[in-house]
Amino acid sequence: MGKINYFAYIIIQSWYLMVIITVAEFESVDSSVQPLLGGKKLIIGIPLKTGFTEFVEAKLDPTTLQLVHVSGYSIDIFSATVDYIKRYSHFNVSYEFRPFIKNGTGQSAGSYDKLVQQVSKHQYDAVVGDVSIVAERTRYVDFTLPYAESGVRMLVRVGYGGRGINMWIFLRPFSWDLWLSIILVCAFIGAAIRFMERRNIHNNNNSHEEESAQGSPPPQQLKGISILWLPIDQLFLPQRESVGKNCSKFVLVVWLILGFVLMQSYTANLSSMLTVDQLQQNYPSVDDLRTNGDNIGYPTDSYLSEVLVDKFKFDKSRLKNLTKMEDYQKALDKGTPKGGVDVIFEEIPYIKMFLKKYGSKYNMVGPHYRTDGLGFAFPINSNLTSYFSRAILNVTQNDSFMQPIEMKYFGSSNYDFEDDSYDQLSTSTSSDGTPSLNSQSFAGLFIITGIATFLALVVSESNIWRKPVTLAKVYSQKFLLMSPSWAKSKQSMDVSTKQGNKICSISEPNSIPESPSRFPKSNLALDTVV
Repeated sequence: MGKINYFAYIIIQSWYLMVIITVAEFESVDSSVQPLLGGKKLIIGIPLKTGFTEFVEAKLDPTTLQLVHVSGYSIDIFSATVDYIKRYSHFNVSYEFRPFIKNGTGQSAGSYDKLVQQVSKHQYDAVVGDVSIVAERTRYVDFTLPYAESGVRMLVRVGYGGRGINMWIFLRPFSWDLWLSIILVCAFIGAAIRFMERRNIHNNNNSHEEESAQGSPPPQQLKGISILWLPIDQLFLPQRESVGKNCSKFVLVVWLILGFVLMQSYTANLSSMLTVDQLQQNYPSVDDLRTNGDNIGYPTDSYLSEVLVDKFKFDKSRLKNLTKMEDYQKALDKGTPKGGVDVIFEEIPYIKMFLKKYGSKYNMVGPHYRTDGLGFAFPINSNLTSYFSRAILNVTQNDSFMQPIEMKYFGSSNYDFEDDSYDQLSTSTSSDGTPSLNSQSFAGLFIITGIATFLALVVSESNIWRKPVTLAKVYSQKFLLMSPSWAKSKQSMDVSTKQGNKICSISEPNSIPESPSRFPKSNLALDTVV
């Protein structure tokens, strides 16, 4: 009996010791998580938005105007940041969201600038939302590191600001120096053919009927402006017989080859330009927008209204504030003539959300005006700024935190606000998307054409260059005859020639009597009688 009591006592003491150790472990864990700011509950101000609620969406009770639900990308990032601080920094953050609304109205109390200023007035301990980090706002608050990159660009309807119909677009495929080169080549070929066909023209002036039968060109075709027109005429009407000499035909064949290459290049380049004009619009710059009179949109309660007036120097009367994505679409579809807008200045995250919803009818264009992104606002010199900045850096770089949030609101993980995949072939500062072809592009063909034409002239006008050659031979012989050495050699040649003739005459046999047929019959009969 005593042994049983002893073992029972040992078991009870062991269980008791285990319970004490377990409780001690839990107490040690709980004691390591300390309340931040002495357990004070943070009052977090949030904007009341009616547009782009993917970032912040606050729902109020219509009767009590109390906040009943808050969600959004910015809210989830803040919640993930608080969880990280609790898990890894061992601080418990207690907070309460309060919307920035007018008393008794349930409407927004003002812009984001006014919301941020409430922190410096001790109305809120922090501001959470899609708040852009702007230098002007740092007078009232300190910002954390950005949890989303941002920047400002223009949202326009596809086709706005394009070149439109240019009445001189047919000249653009070739540069001015190439057009001038073509004219000079035409004039050179026309002049060469005119020179080679000059005899046919002279004959045509004497007998028009004869030239028509022989297929020679009419005289007026190779006169005056026809020197330039003839190669072009042969390019489009090659079936006509305009020249008679083979060399002239050879020159025309060479010109037709050059003309064919030029025509195909012209067609290809013009087609490319027309295609690029449809895809790549030359949207106006900020300087153009100042003078063209188009209405400009900007988001409601945004700092961009001051930027457009103070920095970009736009007339305030041309600015229109817009709230929802639907308002953006309607305003752009109407355009300035119907009371809408032609350009909306907006931050890149919102533009990409708009493009994701409404597709290819609209485009993000223009230069990229960078901002420091979206962040959370805390009082100046607050210790919370460093805690939350460190936590934001770790949360945004951790896929386990970010992927569920991005999939929830944007439908894809690793959503990049700076990705330019929506920037569709836009904003070319050059007026020509496709460069014009210049004379250097066809320099080889022009050289070949010039050489071929020159050789044809040499062959065709051989009588011209033969005369100087003949005259050169005559003058060279005359010069040689005047020299003494040539006279002595000539005399010796004459003496040897005479001696040779004498030897040949002595050694020759007697001459063969002429045939009787060469003499008259009467003389032959007389000799016979005698």
